[in-house]
Amino acid sequence: MAREINVVGVVGLGTMGAGIVEVFARSGIDVLAVEVSEAALERGRSTLAGSTDRAVAKGRLAPADRDALLGRVTFAVGLAALRDVDLVIEAVPEHLDLKQRLFGELDRVCKPTAILATNTSSLSVTEISVATQRPGQVIGMHFFNPAPIMKLVEVIRTVVTAPEVVADVEALCARLGKVDVTINDRAGFIANALLFGYLNHAVNMYEARYASREDIDAAMKLGCGLPMGPLALMDLIGLDTAYEILDTMYRRGGRDRRHAPAPLVKQMVTAGLLGRKSGRGFYTYEKPGSPVLVPDEQTPTATEPAAADGARGIAKVGVVGSGTMATGILEVFAEAGYEVVSVVDWSATLEHLADVDLVVEAVAEELSVKQALFAALDEICKPGVVLATTTSSLPVIECAMATQRPADVVGLHFFDPAPSKSLVEVVHTIRTSAEALGTARAVVAALGKTGVVCADRAGFVVNALLLPYLNDAVKMLEASYSTVDDIDNAMKLGCGYPVGPFELLDKVGLDAALAIQRELYLESREPGFAPAPLLEQLVTAGYLGREAGRGFRHHTSS
Repeated sequence: MAREINVVGVVGLGTMGAGIVEVFARSGIDVLAVEVSEAALERGRSTLAGSTDRAVAKGRLAPADRDALLGRVTFAVGLAALRDVDLVIEAVPEHLDLKQRLFGELDRVCKPTAILATNTSSLSVTEISVATQRPGQVIGMHFFNPAPIMKLVEVIRTVVTAPEVVADVEALCARLGKVDVTINDRAGFIANALLFGYLNHAVNMYEARYASREDIDAAMKLGCGLPMGPLALMDLIGLDTAYEILDTMYRRGGRDRRHAPAPLVKQMVTAGLLGRKSGRGFYTYEKPGSPVLVPDEQTPTATEPAAADGARGIAKVGVVGSGTMATGILEVFAEAGYEVVSVVDWSATLEHLADVDLVVEAVAEELSVKQALFAALDEICKPGVVLATTTSSLPVIECAMATQRPADVVGLHFFDPAPSKSLVEVVHTIRTSAEALGTARAVVAALGKTGVVCADRAGFVVNALLLPYLNDAVKMLEASYSTVDDIDNAMKLGCGYPVGPFELLDKVGLDAALAIQRELYLESREPGFAPAPLLEQLVTAGYLGREAGRGFRHHTSS
Protein backbone atom coordinates (compact mmCIF):
# COMPACT_ATOMS: atom_id res chain seq x y z
CA MET A 1 0.00 0.00 0.00
CA ALA A 2 1.34 3.43 -1.00
CA ARG A 3 2.34 5.72 1.83
CA GLU A 4 0.49 8.97 2.46
CA ILE A 5 2.36 12.06 1.30
CA ASN A 6 1.12 15.04 3.30
CA VAL A 7 3.83 17.71 2.95
CA VAL A 8 5.66 18.44 -0.28
CA GLY A 9 8.55 20.78 -0.98
CA VAL A 10 9.04 22.56 -4.31
CA VAL A 11 12.42 24.11 -5.11
CA GLY A 12 12.46 26.76 -7.84
CA LEU A 13 9.45 29.01 -8.34
CA GLY A 14 9.64 29.99 -11.97
CA THR A 15 6.63 29.41 -14.22
CA MET A 16 6.88 25.63 -13.94
CA GLY A 17 7.75 25.51 -10.24
CA ALA A 18 4.93 27.88 -9.28
CA GLY A 19 2.56 25.77 -11.38
CA ILE A 20 3.62 22.61 -9.56
CA VAL A 21 3.05 24.35 -6.21
CA GLU A 22 -0.47 25.18 -7.38
CA VAL A 23 -1.13 21.58 -8.46
CA PHE A 24 -0.24 20.17 -5.03
CA ALA A 25 -2.04 22.90 -3.07
CA ARG A 26 -5.19 22.45 -5.20
CA SER A 27 -5.24 18.80 -4.11
CA GLY A 28 -5.20 19.63 -0.41
CA ILE A 29 -1.49 18.99 0.14
CA ASP A 30 0.61 21.37 2.22
CA VAL A 31 3.49 22.85 0.23
CA LEU A 32 6.79 24.43 1.21
CA ALA A 33 7.80 26.68 -1.72
CA VAL A 34 11.53 27.42 -1.65
CA GLU A 35 13.75 29.86 -3.53
CA VAL A 36 17.34 31.09 -3.23
CA SER A 37 16.55 34.73 -2.42
CA GLU A 38 13.75 36.99 -1.21
CA ALA A 39 13.49 38.59 -4.66
CA ALA A 40 13.09 35.21 -6.38
CA LEU A 41 10.61 34.15 -3.70
CA GLU A 42 8.51 37.25 -4.30
CA ARG A 43 8.46 36.60 -8.06
CA GLY A 44 7.26 33.05 -7.38
CA ARG A 45 4.58 34.30 -4.99
CA SER A 46 3.37 36.76 -7.66
CA THR A 47 3.32 34.05 -10.32
CA LEU A 48 1.19 31.80 -8.12
CA ALA A 49 -1.16 34.64 -7.19
CA GLY A 50 -1.54 35.67 -10.81
CA SER A 51 -2.35 32.13 -11.93
CA THR A 52 -4.95 31.56 -9.23
CA ASP A 53 -6.50 35.00 -9.81
CA ARG A 54 -6.87 34.19 -13.53
CA ALA A 55 -8.49 30.87 -12.63
CA VAL A 56 -11.01 32.72 -10.46
CA ALA A 57 -11.70 35.28 -13.20
CA LYS A 58 -12.39 32.46 -15.68
CA GLY A 59 -14.68 30.65 -13.27
CA ARG A 60 -12.34 27.67 -12.88
CA LEU A 61 -11.73 28.31 -9.18
CA ALA A 62 -14.00 29.72 -6.50
CA PRO A 63 -12.58 32.65 -4.49
CA ALA A 64 -12.84 30.65 -1.26
CA ASP A 65 -11.00 27.72 -2.83
CA ARG A 66 -8.27 30.09 -4.03
CA ASP A 67 -7.85 31.45 -0.53
CA ALA A 68 -7.70 27.93 0.91
CA LEU A 69 -5.18 26.94 -1.76
CA LEU A 70 -2.88 29.86 -0.98
CA GLY A 71 -3.24 29.11 2.72
CA ARG A 72 -1.65 25.69 2.20
CA VAL A 73 1.53 27.24 0.77
CA THR A 74 4.42 28.35 2.96
CA PHE A 75 7.16 30.37 1.27
CA ALA A 76 10.76 30.17 2.46
CA VAL A 77 14.29 31.10 1.42
CA GLY A 78 16.82 28.28 1.67
CA LEU A 79 16.68 24.49 1.68
CA ALA A 80 16.67 24.14 5.47
CA ALA A 81 12.89 24.59 5.48
CA LEU A 82 12.55 21.20 3.72
CA ARG A 83 13.84 19.03 6.54
CA ASP A 84 10.44 17.48 7.35
CA VAL A 85 8.81 17.14 3.92
CA ASP A 86 7.67 13.74 2.64
CA LEU A 87 8.64 14.52 -0.95
CA VAL A 88 10.56 17.35 -2.60
CA ILE A 89 10.48 18.16 -6.28
CA GLU A 90 12.92 20.53 -7.94
CA ALA A 91 12.11 22.80 -10.90
CA VAL A 92 15.38 24.65 -11.36
CA PRO A 93 17.01 25.39 -14.76
CA GLU A 94 18.03 22.44 -16.98
CA HIS A 95 21.73 22.25 -16.08
CA LEU A 96 23.05 18.93 -14.84
CA ASP A 97 25.71 20.39 -12.55
CA LEU A 98 23.15 22.68 -10.90
CA LYS A 99 20.71 19.83 -10.29
CA GLN A 100 23.44 17.54 -8.97
CA ARG A 101 24.58 20.17 -6.47
CA LEU A 102 20.99 20.75 -5.40
CA PHE A 103 20.30 17.04 -4.88
CA GLY A 104 23.49 16.69 -2.86
CA GLU A 105 22.19 19.44 -0.56
CA LEU A 106 18.68 17.95 -0.42
CA ASP A 107 20.17 14.61 0.55
CA ARG A 108 21.82 16.24 3.55
CA VAL A 109 18.79 18.34 4.55
CA CYS A 110 15.76 16.10 4.02
CA LYS A 111 14.72 13.32 6.38
CA PRO A 112 15.95 9.83 5.42
CA THR A 113 12.54 8.64 4.22
CA ALA A 114 11.88 11.61 1.93
CA ILE A 115 11.52 11.00 -1.81
CA LEU A 116 13.64 13.31 -3.96
CA ALA A 117 12.06 14.07 -7.35
CA THR A 118 13.29 16.02 -10.36
CA ASN A 119 11.10 17.76 -12.90
CA THR A 120 13.80 17.52 -15.57
CA SER A 121 12.48 17.26 -19.10
CA SER A 122 15.59 15.77 -20.69
CA LEU A 123 18.50 15.26 -18.28
CA SER A 124 19.48 11.86 -16.92
CA VAL A 125 17.63 11.11 -13.69
CA THR A 126 20.29 8.49 -12.99
CA GLU A 127 23.10 11.06 -13.17
CA ILE A 128 21.14 13.33 -10.84
CA SER A 129 20.48 10.49 -8.38
CA VAL A 130 24.15 9.55 -7.91
CA ALA A 131 24.80 12.95 -6.35
CA THR A 132 22.94 11.58 -3.29
CA GLN A 133 23.45 8.79 -0.81
CA ARG A 134 19.91 7.59 -1.51
CA PRO A 135 19.67 6.95 -5.30
CA GLY A 136 16.92 4.40 -4.69
CA GLN A 137 14.67 7.23 -3.47
CA VAL A 138 15.29 9.51 -6.45
CA ILE A 139 12.73 9.62 -9.25
CA GLY A 140 11.63 11.84 -12.13
CA MET A 141 8.26 13.61 -12.06
CA HIS A 142 8.04 15.52 -15.32
CA PHE A 143 5.06 17.90 -15.27
CA PHE A 144 3.99 19.78 -18.40
CA ASN A 145 3.39 23.50 -18.78
CA PRO A 146 0.98 24.88 -17.64
CA ALA A 147 1.13 22.35 -14.81
CA PRO A 148 -2.33 23.14 -13.32
CA ILE A 149 -3.99 22.39 -16.68
CA MET A 150 -1.93 19.69 -18.41
CA LYS A 151 -2.98 16.22 -17.23
CA LEU A 152 0.20 14.26 -17.91
CA VAL A 153 3.07 13.44 -15.57
CA GLU A 154 5.95 11.33 -16.86
CA VAL A 155 7.23 9.22 -13.96
CA ILE A 156 10.85 8.27 -14.65
CA ARG A 157 12.44 5.39 -12.77
CA THR A 158 16.14 4.64 -12.87
CA VAL A 159 17.67 1.17 -12.66
CA VAL A 160 17.99 1.61 -8.88
CA THR A 161 14.75 3.46 -8.03
CA ALA A 162 12.94 1.39 -5.40
CA PRO A 163 9.64 -0.15 -6.60
CA GLU A 164 7.82 1.22 -3.55
CA VAL A 165 8.99 4.75 -4.46
CA VAL A 166 7.55 4.31 -7.95
CA ALA A 167 4.27 3.06 -6.44
CA ASP A 168 4.14 5.99 -4.01
CA VAL A 169 4.63 8.53 -6.79
CA GLU A 170 2.09 6.84 -9.07
CA ALA A 171 -0.46 6.97 -6.25
CA LEU A 172 0.38 10.63 -5.67
CA CYS A 173 -0.22 11.42 -9.36
CA ALA A 174 -3.66 9.83 -9.14
CA ARG A 175 -4.40 11.91 -6.04
CA LEU A 176 -3.42 15.02 -8.00
CA GLY A 177 -5.88 14.09 -10.75
CA LYS A 178 -3.04 13.49 -13.21
CA VAL A 179 -2.47 10.66 -15.67
CA ASP A 180 0.96 9.15 -15.21
CA VAL A 181 3.05 7.18 -17.65
CA THR A 182 5.90 5.31 -15.97
CA ILE A 183 9.02 4.87 -18.08
CA ASN A 184 12.72 4.19 -17.84
CA ASP A 185 15.42 6.85 -17.87
CA ARG A 186 16.32 7.76 -21.45
CA ALA A 187 16.90 11.00 -23.34
CA GLY A 188 13.74 13.05 -23.77
CA PHE A 189 11.50 10.40 -22.14
CA ILE A 190 8.36 10.05 -24.33
CA ALA A 191 6.93 13.49 -25.06
CA ASN A 192 10.11 15.48 -25.60
CA ALA A 193 11.80 12.68 -27.52
CA LEU A 194 8.95 12.83 -30.04
CA LEU A 195 8.22 16.56 -29.84
CA PHE A 196 11.67 18.09 -30.17
CA GLY A 197 12.74 16.14 -33.24
CA TYR A 198 9.67 17.58 -34.93
CA LEU A 199 10.33 21.12 -33.66
CA ASN A 200 13.97 21.02 -34.75
CA HIS A 201 12.95 19.75 -38.17
CA ALA A 202 10.55 22.69 -38.53
CA VAL A 203 13.34 25.14 -37.67
CA ASN A 204 15.62 23.52 -40.24
CA MET A 205 12.83 23.82 -42.81
CA TYR A 206 12.42 27.52 -42.03
CA GLU A 207 16.17 28.14 -41.94
CA ALA A 208 16.47 26.61 -45.44
CA ARG A 209 13.75 29.03 -46.59
CA TYR A 210 11.66 26.11 -47.78
CA ALA A 211 8.52 27.82 -46.49
CA SER A 212 7.71 30.90 -44.42
CA ARG A 213 7.24 30.75 -40.66
CA GLU A 214 3.53 31.60 -41.03
CA ASP A 215 3.00 28.88 -43.62
CA ILE A 216 4.84 26.25 -41.57
CA ASP A 217 2.77 27.06 -38.50
CA ALA A 218 -0.51 27.28 -40.40
CA ALA A 219 0.19 23.97 -42.14
CA MET A 220 0.57 22.07 -38.88
CA LYS A 221 -2.39 23.72 -37.16
CA LEU A 222 -4.80 23.31 -40.05
CA GLY A 223 -3.37 20.12 -41.49
CA CYS A 224 -2.96 18.22 -38.21
CA GLY A 225 -5.26 20.03 -35.80
CA LEU A 226 -2.39 20.97 -33.49
CA PRO A 227 -3.04 23.74 -30.95
CA MET A 228 0.07 25.67 -32.07
CA GLY A 229 2.46 25.65 -34.98
CA PRO A 230 6.02 24.45 -34.27
CA LEU A 231 7.74 27.85 -34.50
CA ALA A 232 5.16 29.57 -32.29
CA LEU A 233 5.55 26.67 -29.85
CA MET A 234 9.34 27.14 -29.82
CA ASP A 235 8.73 30.79 -28.87
CA LEU A 236 6.43 29.69 -26.04
CA ILE A 237 8.90 27.10 -24.71
CA GLY A 238 11.81 29.52 -25.02
CA LEU A 239 14.62 29.16 -27.54
CA ASP A 240 17.20 28.81 -24.76
CA THR A 241 15.25 26.01 -23.11
CA ALA A 242 14.68 24.32 -26.47
CA TYR A 243 18.40 24.52 -27.24
CA GLU A 244 19.35 22.91 -23.93
CA ILE A 245 16.82 20.09 -24.41
CA LEU A 246 17.94 19.40 -27.99
CA ASP A 247 21.60 19.50 -27.07
CA THR A 248 21.04 17.11 -24.16
CA MET A 249 19.01 14.73 -26.32
CA TYR A 250 21.68 14.79 -29.03
CA ARG A 251 24.46 13.97 -26.58
CA ARG A 252 22.48 11.41 -24.54
CA GLY A 253 20.36 9.89 -27.29
CA GLY A 254 22.95 8.39 -29.60
CA ARG A 255 23.94 11.61 -31.40
CA ASP A 256 21.06 11.48 -33.84
CA ARG A 257 21.59 14.40 -36.22
CA ARG A 258 17.89 15.21 -36.09
CA HIS A 259 18.34 16.29 -32.47
CA ALA A 260 21.44 18.37 -33.16
CA PRO A 261 20.12 21.90 -32.55
CA ALA A 262 19.55 23.80 -35.80
CA PRO A 263 22.25 26.47 -36.19
CA LEU A 264 19.54 29.13 -36.28
CA VAL A 265 18.45 28.18 -32.73
CA LYS A 266 21.93 28.73 -31.34
CA GLN A 267 22.27 32.04 -33.21
CA MET A 268 18.93 33.29 -31.88
CA VAL A 269 19.84 32.32 -28.31
CA THR A 270 23.17 34.12 -28.62
CA ALA A 271 21.37 37.19 -29.95
CA GLY A 272 18.91 37.19 -27.05
CA LEU A 273 15.92 36.24 -29.24
CA LEU A 274 14.46 33.76 -26.79
CA GLY A 275 10.80 33.88 -27.78
CA ARG A 276 7.92 35.22 -25.72
CA LYS A 277 10.05 35.62 -22.60
CA SER A 278 12.28 38.20 -24.33
CA GLY A 279 9.57 39.70 -26.55
CA ARG A 280 11.07 38.40 -29.78
CA GLY A 281 11.85 34.99 -31.24
CA PHE A 282 10.56 33.62 -34.51
CA TYR A 283 7.80 36.20 -34.02
CA THR A 284 7.75 39.60 -32.33
CA TYR A 285 5.53 40.14 -29.29
CA GLU A 286 3.93 43.20 -27.76
CA LYS A 287 6.26 42.98 -24.76
CA PRO A 288 8.35 40.34 -22.97
CA GLY A 289 6.09 37.58 -21.68
CA SER A 290 3.12 38.67 -23.78
CA PRO A 291 1.36 36.29 -26.18
CA VAL A 292 0.22 39.22 -28.36
CA LEU A 293 1.94 39.37 -31.74
CA VAL A 294 2.93 42.59 -33.49
CA PRO A 295 3.62 42.89 -37.23
CA ASP A 296 7.23 42.61 -38.28
CA GLU A 297 9.17 41.96 -41.44
CA GLN A 298 9.15 38.46 -42.90
CA THR A 299 11.75 37.57 -45.49
CA PRO A 300 10.16 35.74 -48.44
CA THR A 301 11.39 32.21 -49.00
CA ALA A 302 14.41 32.10 -51.25
CA THR A 303 13.04 29.25 -53.36
CA GLU A 304 9.67 30.89 -54.00
CA PRO A 305 9.33 32.77 -57.31
CA ALA A 306 8.75 36.50 -56.98
CA ALA A 307 5.10 37.46 -56.70
CA ALA A 308 3.35 37.88 -60.04
CA ASP A 309 1.78 41.21 -60.95
CA GLY A 310 -1.49 39.45 -61.68
CA ALA A 311 -2.98 35.98 -61.64
CA ARG A 312 -4.64 34.44 -64.66
CA GLY A 313 -8.42 34.51 -64.71
CA ILE A 314 -9.99 31.17 -63.87
CA ALA A 315 -13.61 30.53 -64.77
CA LYS A 316 -13.79 26.89 -65.82
CA VAL A 317 -12.08 24.06 -63.95
CA GLY A 318 -11.52 20.45 -64.93
CA VAL A 319 -11.26 17.76 -62.24
CA VAL A 320 -9.82 14.38 -63.27
CA GLY A 321 -10.33 11.30 -61.13
CA SER A 322 -12.97 8.96 -59.75
CA GLY A 323 -12.22 8.54 -56.04
CA THR A 324 -13.48 10.33 -52.96
CA MET A 325 -10.74 12.95 -53.21
CA ALA A 326 -11.72 13.85 -56.79
CA THR A 327 -15.39 14.03 -55.78
CA GLY A 328 -14.56 16.25 -52.80
CA ILE A 329 -12.43 18.64 -54.90
CA LEU A 330 -15.17 18.87 -57.53
CA GLU A 331 -17.63 19.78 -54.76
CA VAL A 332 -15.29 22.46 -53.39
CA PHE A 333 -14.92 24.19 -56.77
CA ALA A 334 -18.63 23.95 -57.57
CA GLU A 335 -19.61 25.47 -54.22
CA ALA A 336 -17.19 28.34 -54.86
CA GLY A 337 -19.05 29.21 -58.07
CA TYR A 338 -16.69 27.76 -60.67
CA GLU A 339 -17.98 25.95 -63.74
CA VAL A 340 -16.62 22.43 -63.27
CA VAL A 341 -16.01 19.66 -65.79
CA SER A 342 -15.56 16.19 -64.32
CA VAL A 343 -13.56 13.51 -66.13
CA VAL A 344 -13.81 10.16 -64.41
CA ASP A 345 -12.15 7.89 -66.98
CA TRP A 346 -9.38 10.00 -68.47
CA SER A 347 -7.99 7.08 -70.48
CA ALA A 348 -11.14 7.19 -72.64
CA THR A 349 -11.26 10.90 -73.44
CA LEU A 350 -10.01 14.30 -72.30
CA GLU A 351 -11.74 16.32 -75.02
CA HIS A 352 -14.05 18.00 -72.48
CA LEU A 353 -10.98 19.74 -71.01
CA ALA A 354 -10.04 21.54 -74.22
CA ASP A 355 -11.42 24.90 -73.04
CA VAL A 356 -10.87 24.84 -69.26
CA ASP A 357 -8.60 27.34 -67.47
CA LEU A 358 -7.36 25.02 -64.72
CA VAL A 359 -7.05 21.24 -64.47
CA VAL A 360 -6.78 19.48 -61.11
CA GLU A 361 -5.91 15.79 -61.22
CA ALA A 362 -6.75 13.39 -58.38
CA VAL A 363 -5.89 10.01 -59.89
CA ALA A 364 -3.96 7.09 -58.38
CA GLU A 365 -0.79 7.94 -56.44
CA GLU A 366 1.45 6.26 -59.02
CA LEU A 367 4.09 8.31 -60.81
CA SER A 368 3.75 6.55 -64.15
CA VAL A 369 -0.02 7.10 -64.15
CA LYS A 370 0.30 10.79 -63.33
CA GLN A 371 3.04 11.31 -65.92
CA ALA A 372 0.90 9.69 -68.61
CA LEU A 373 -2.04 11.89 -67.64
CA PHE A 374 0.02 15.09 -67.71
CA ALA A 375 1.43 14.21 -71.11
CA ALA A 376 -2.13 13.73 -72.35
CA LEU A 377 -3.29 17.01 -70.79
CA ASP A 378 -0.40 18.78 -72.52
CA GLU A 379 -1.79 17.58 -75.85
CA ILE A 380 -5.42 18.55 -75.25
CA CYS A 381 -5.38 21.72 -73.11
CA LYS A 382 -5.09 25.21 -74.54
CA PRO A 383 -1.98 27.33 -73.89
CA GLY A 384 -1.89 29.11 -70.52
CA VAL A 385 -3.90 26.48 -68.62
CA VAL A 386 -2.57 25.80 -65.12
CA LEU A 387 -2.12 22.07 -64.58
CA ALA A 388 -2.25 20.96 -60.94
CA THR A 389 -1.49 17.64 -59.27
CA THR A 390 -2.95 16.71 -55.90
CA THR A 391 -0.12 14.31 -55.07
CA SER A 392 0.75 14.03 -51.40
CA SER A 393 4.16 12.43 -51.82
CA LEU A 394 5.37 12.28 -55.43
CA PRO A 395 7.66 14.94 -56.97
CA VAL A 396 5.62 17.60 -58.75
CA ILE A 397 8.55 18.24 -61.11
CA GLU A 398 8.18 14.69 -62.46
CA CYS A 399 4.65 15.53 -63.55
CA ALA A 400 5.74 18.90 -64.91
CA MET A 401 8.51 17.46 -67.06
CA ALA A 402 6.06 15.04 -68.67
CA THR A 403 4.69 18.13 -70.43
CA GLN A 404 6.10 20.78 -72.77
CA ARG A 405 4.86 23.47 -70.36
CA PRO A 406 6.52 22.84 -66.97
CA ALA A 407 6.16 26.53 -66.05
CA ASP A 408 2.39 26.01 -65.86
CA VAL A 409 2.46 23.02 -63.48
CA VAL A 410 1.90 23.32 -59.72
CA GLY A 411 0.92 21.08 -56.85
CA LEU A 412 -2.40 21.64 -55.05
CA HIS A 413 -2.38 19.17 -52.18
CA PHE A 414 -5.89 19.06 -50.74
CA PHE A 415 -6.49 17.18 -47.50
CA ASP A 416 -9.15 14.50 -47.20
CA PRO A 417 -12.04 15.15 -46.86
CA ALA A 418 -11.48 18.14 -49.13
CA PRO A 419 -14.79 19.96 -48.47
CA SER A 420 -14.22 20.18 -44.70
CA LYS A 421 -10.44 20.72 -44.57
CA SER A 422 -9.36 24.35 -44.79
CA LEU A 423 -5.74 23.76 -45.83
CA VAL A 424 -4.21 23.41 -49.28
CA GLU A 425 -0.47 23.07 -49.83
CA VAL A 426 0.51 25.08 -52.93
CA VAL A 427 3.68 23.52 -54.32
CA HIS A 428 5.99 25.18 -56.84
CA THR A 429 8.84 23.50 -58.67
CA ILE A 430 12.04 25.16 -59.88
CA ARG A 431 10.28 25.53 -63.26
CA THR A 432 6.96 26.96 -62.03
CA SER A 433 6.36 30.51 -63.22
CA ALA A 434 5.44 33.31 -60.86
CA GLU A 435 2.21 33.79 -62.78
CA ALA A 436 1.16 30.14 -62.42
CA LEU A 437 1.97 30.20 -58.71
CA GLY A 438 0.06 33.45 -58.24
CA THR A 439 -2.91 31.95 -60.05
CA ALA A 440 -2.88 28.86 -57.84
CA ARG A 441 -2.72 30.97 -54.69
CA ALA A 442 -5.60 33.16 -55.89
CA VAL A 443 -7.74 30.12 -56.68
CA VAL A 444 -7.12 28.60 -53.25
CA ALA A 445 -8.11 31.90 -51.62
CA ALA A 446 -11.26 32.03 -53.76
CA LEU A 447 -12.16 28.56 -52.51
CA GLY A 448 -12.09 29.91 -48.97
CA LYS A 449 -9.09 27.77 -48.11
CA THR A 450 -5.77 28.68 -46.49
CA GLY A 451 -2.95 28.13 -48.95
CA VAL A 452 0.56 27.45 -47.66
CA VAL A 453 3.31 27.80 -50.23
CA CYS A 454 6.30 25.48 -50.30
CA ALA A 455 8.93 24.14 -52.64
CA ASP A 456 8.73 20.74 -54.30
CA ARG A 457 10.27 18.35 -51.79
CA ALA A 458 9.12 15.03 -50.41
CA GLY A 459 6.18 15.39 -48.03
CA PHE A 460 5.83 19.13 -48.68
CA VAL A 461 5.24 20.73 -45.24
CA VAL A 462 2.68 18.65 -43.34
CA ASN A 463 3.82 15.15 -44.22
CA ALA A 464 7.49 16.12 -44.09
CA LEU A 465 7.05 17.14 -40.44
CA LEU A 466 4.35 14.66 -39.44
CA LEU A 467 5.63 11.35 -40.78
CA PRO A 468 9.07 11.35 -39.09
CA TYR A 469 7.30 12.02 -35.78
CA LEU A 470 5.01 9.04 -36.37
CA ASN A 471 7.99 6.94 -37.43
CA ASP A 472 9.82 7.89 -34.23
CA ALA A 473 6.82 6.74 -32.19
CA VAL A 474 6.94 3.34 -33.91
CA LYS A 475 10.68 3.08 -33.17
CA MET A 476 9.96 3.87 -29.51
CA LEU A 477 7.39 1.08 -29.37
CA GLU A 478 9.72 -1.26 -31.24
CA ALA A 479 12.42 -0.67 -28.61
CA SER A 480 9.91 -1.74 -25.90
CA TYR A 481 10.38 1.62 -24.21
CA SER A 482 6.67 2.19 -23.71
CA THR A 483 3.23 1.02 -24.78
CA VAL A 484 0.88 2.17 -27.51
CA ASP A 485 -1.52 3.59 -24.91
CA ASP A 486 1.14 5.41 -22.90
CA ILE A 487 2.77 6.95 -25.97
CA ASP A 488 -0.60 8.12 -27.29
CA ASN A 489 -1.53 9.50 -23.85
CA ALA A 490 1.81 11.28 -23.54
CA MET A 491 1.31 13.22 -26.74
CA LYS A 492 -2.38 13.98 -26.15
CA LEU A 493 -2.18 14.91 -22.48
CA GLY A 494 1.36 16.31 -22.40
CA CYS A 495 1.44 18.20 -25.71
CA GLY A 496 -2.24 18.85 -26.40
CA TYR A 497 -2.30 16.83 -29.61
CA PRO A 498 -5.83 15.91 -30.76
CA VAL A 499 -4.87 12.25 -31.27
CA GLY A 500 -1.87 10.12 -30.39
CA PRO A 501 0.61 8.91 -33.02
CA PHE A 502 -0.72 5.36 -33.14
CA GLU A 503 -4.34 6.49 -33.38
CA LEU A 504 -3.26 8.71 -36.28
CA LEU A 505 -1.28 5.95 -38.00
CA ASP A 506 -4.29 3.66 -37.86
CA LYS A 507 -6.44 6.42 -39.33
CA VAL A 508 -4.18 7.43 -42.24
CA GLY A 509 -3.12 3.86 -42.97
CA LEU A 510 0.17 2.21 -42.14
CA ASP A 511 0.86 1.52 -45.82
CA ALA A 512 0.33 5.19 -46.76
CA ALA A 513 2.58 6.32 -43.91
CA LEU A 514 5.27 3.87 -44.92
CA ALA A 515 5.18 5.01 -48.56
CA ILE A 516 5.70 8.67 -47.60
CA GLN A 517 8.38 7.83 -45.04
CA ARG A 518 10.26 5.90 -47.72
CA GLU A 519 10.12 8.94 -50.01
CA LEU A 520 11.45 11.20 -47.24
CA TYR A 521 14.31 8.81 -46.59
CA LEU A 522 15.20 8.34 -50.26
CA GLU A 523 15.28 12.09 -50.83
CA SER A 524 17.26 13.08 -47.74
CA ARG A 525 19.29 9.91 -47.03
CA GLU A 526 19.02 10.96 -43.39
CA PRO A 527 19.47 7.82 -41.25
CA GLY A 528 16.91 9.08 -38.76
CA PHE A 529 14.27 9.03 -41.51
CA ALA A 530 14.73 5.35 -42.31
CA PRO A 531 11.33 3.63 -41.90
CA ALA A 532 10.99 1.73 -38.64
CA PRO A 533 11.38 -2.01 -39.31
CA LEU A 534 8.25 -2.67 -37.23
CA LEU A 535 6.23 -0.43 -39.54
CA GLU A 536 7.49 -2.31 -42.59
CA GLN A 537 6.78 -5.67 -40.97
CA LEU A 538 3.21 -4.72 -40.01
CA VAL A 539 2.45 -3.51 -43.53
CA THR A 540 3.87 -6.72 -44.98
CA ALA A 541 1.67 -8.72 -42.59
CA GLY A 542 -1.45 -6.82 -43.68
CA TYR A 543 -1.83 -4.65 -40.58
CA LEU A 544 -2.74 -1.51 -42.52
CA GLY A 545 -4.86 0.41 -40.03
CA ARG A 546 -8.46 1.16 -39.33
CA GLU A 547 -9.87 0.53 -42.81
CA ALA A 548 -8.21 -2.87 -42.97
CA GLY A 549 -9.55 -3.73 -39.50
CA ARG A 550 -6.04 -4.35 -38.16
CA GLY A 551 -3.44 -1.86 -37.05
CA PHE A 552 -1.69 -0.82 -33.90
CA ARG A 553 -4.98 -1.01 -32.04
CA HIS A 554 -6.22 -4.18 -33.78
CA HIS A 555 -9.45 -2.77 -35.14
CA THR A 556 -12.13 -5.23 -36.09
CA SER A 557 -14.73 -4.73 -38.76
CA SER A 558 -18.30 -4.49 -37.52
